[in-house]
Amino acid sequence: MTEAGFLGVTRSLGGKRWRTRGEDDRLALALSQRFDLPEAVGRVMAARGISLEDASGFLKPALKELLPDPSHLNDMDEAVDRLVAAVQQGETIGILGDYDVDGATSSALLSRFFAAVGARTRIYIPDRLKEGYGPNADALAALAAEGLRIVITVDCGITAFEPLEAAAATGLEVIVVDHHVAEPRLPRARAVINPNRLDDDSAYGQLAAVGVSFLLAVAVNRGLRQAGWYEGRGEPNLLGLLDLVALGTVCDVVPLTGVNRAFVRQGLTVMARRRNLGLAALADVAGVSEALKAYHAGFVLGPRVNAGGRVGESGLGATLLTTENAEEARAIAKRLDDYNQERRAIEAACLDTAIEQVEAEAAQGNLDDGLIYVAAEGWHPGVIGIVASRLKDRYNRPACVVAYENGVGKGSGRSVRGVDLGVAVVAARQSGLLINGGGHPMAAGFTVARDQDAAFRHFLSERIAAHAGDDGIVAELGVDGCLQPGGANVEFIESLEHLAPFGAGNARPRFVFPAARVLKADIVGRDHVRCFIGGEDGGRIKGIAFRAADQPLGQALLSSGGLPLHIAGHLELDSWRGRDEAQMIIEDAAKIA
Repeated sequence: MTEAGFLGVTRSLGGKRWRTRGEDDRLALALSQRFDLPEAVGRVMAARGISLEDASGFLKPALKELLPDPSHLNDMDEAVDRLVAAVQQGETIGILGDYDVDGATSSALLSRFFAAVGARTRIYIPDRLKEGYGPNADALAALAAEGLRIVITVDCGITAFEPLEAAAATGLEVIVVDHHVAEPRLPRARAVINPNRLDDDSAYGQLAAVGVSFLLAVAVNRGLRQAGWYEGRGEPNLLGLLDLVALGTVCDVVPLTGVNRAFVRQGLTVMARRRNLGLAALADVAGVSEALKAYHAGFVLGPRVNAGGRVGESGLGATLLTTENAEEARAIAKRLDDYNQERRAIEAACLDTAIEQVEAEAAQGNLDDGLIYVAAEGWHPGVIGIVASRLKDRYNRPACVVAYENGVGKGSGRSVRGVDLGVAVVAARQSGLLINGGGHPMAAGFTVARDQDAAFRHFLSERIAAHAGDDGIVAELGVDGCLQPGGANVEFIESLEHLAPFGAGNARPRFVFPAARVLKADIVGRDHVRCFIGGEDGGRIKGIAFRAADQPLGQALLSSGGLPLHIAGHLELDSWRGRDEAQMIIEDAAKIA
């Protein structure tokens, strides 16, 4: 039986059922009255399960109250003992990180911390194309050949069984700092710090790797203090590293709740001071002059840090975030910006080909009801994750994209709410269908042999079908209620900022203009639809739907003929020539029955 949707919308123009995020009117009113907020803001808080008792901490998250004792994590104290000894003995500490933003920020954070306490580090970021994801035996052997005796892997390593076994055989000690889904078996290492270890009862499995790395820095700092290391020298300012924690946490799309919310809220304050030369240079090259916010971290800075690992030089992001040379920072930022433009062009070509493949399967009746799975020779492995995300959004189902070369495919997947793709990929690897693989509920990476491609696809389809049940995957759009354009003004949008930062676990508020009319619409840029929306209250507001011109949503906005539509999206300020105006970022719409 089809569940009723918000405003009766069971299938919007985007193919989604609209779902209200919460309807506790009494709590919403109490929150708005106690904290002097508009009632709609109180409704948003209530929809996210924020009680009267928790509201103060949500509105003003304090790290000193939310930061856990690092020692609660398994193996943390063992890692601290070894790293304190390394600092005291003047050892160079190796840091081997992933090539994404979480890996780059984790690597930079630990490098900056150890430099601040007087220790030397050596950062190594594997090349995506030549070495693949995570630690490999050759890289670890090379670090050992340089004289290193201790290496920390960050944002990787939890399933690197063979490479870490080989490293141990050479006498190299490894500390794994990770947050990805673990297996019952752990890699051979001096310490394995991961809140998602199956034998760890941590309540902090939502941490990004950079958050776990920050806890390690806190613990080592405490260990050094207890060892008397700071007698005659100053302690490092750990709070100054929170800009890196905020960047990695936002970009890894982990839930912005609890300590993550405090990390990002306070980290954005640090980021706004632009004291990290690399972040400042990156903001400059991207043309960002205003105070840096979560949006800039996720959609402006993050993609550029990522670009080196995707299509350029894997270590550039970490180098940028650690440099103390302003000229070097500017030069690297420019290179990353150039790589990001190259990445966009490669991504667009790959996406077009992937869509053609999906549509051809659909025309032949071979499209899987629960999974989008495309594969081809010659696709760039650096963009397949982004393409998977675009396909997931377009078709409202989990999507996997595989780039094949010499019979081996590098794959990336993105999932939808309620389907744990990371667990499915780990299960496939354990079943012998993959060379390697792992991930999170919403994202996963894998390596598959060409002769196992069909079996792996079938395995994923069955897992997803079993999880979804008889009704299949029903794409949903969560909404926080109705507004009229006249009420969606600058003051109201500014009041919503009390609830920031927004992201996973704290979705940006989304409202519906019911029975609204498109007063004017045209195409801007490559495929964006810009319009003016009029409401029943006589008010009007600017709107824009990104990448929608060739989609049902964009077509409806362009050709509504003045007929009313329910229009859903989020609100933001459009600053132009020093003047703030309200606008809606249109995400979906529905015809009125």
